[in-house]
Amino acid sequence: MARQDFSSQDGPVRTCVGCRKRAAKRELLRVTAGSGPDGQTVVVPDPSATAPGRGAHLHPTKECYELAVRRKAFTRALRLAGGSSSAPVGDYLDQRTDEHRPLPAAD
Repeated sequence: MARQDFSSQDGPVRTCVGCRKRAAKRELLRVTAGSGPDGQTVVVPDPSATAPGRGAHLHPTKECYELAVRRKAFTRALRLAGGSSSAPVGDYLDQRTDEHRPLPAAD
């Protein structure tokens, strides 16, 4: 497997929990653990990358989201108890795809 070289001008590099490929942080969507309406822990999108706590990164595509769900990568990366829902992330990606809107810049 060839190693990708990222220059210092690309900024921080993170690994997508879905496809496991490395990419510049600005190209990925950060997700965190949050509380759902019933008090259950859910995985929520953090497009501004400012929420406190542990986060995981994901390419903002349905393919990577579905891979992450299938692999239970959100639970592992965010150190959550089993049974956590990631539906808010899927809803966010659906909405983003419908609007064809780029991710906000997280500096």
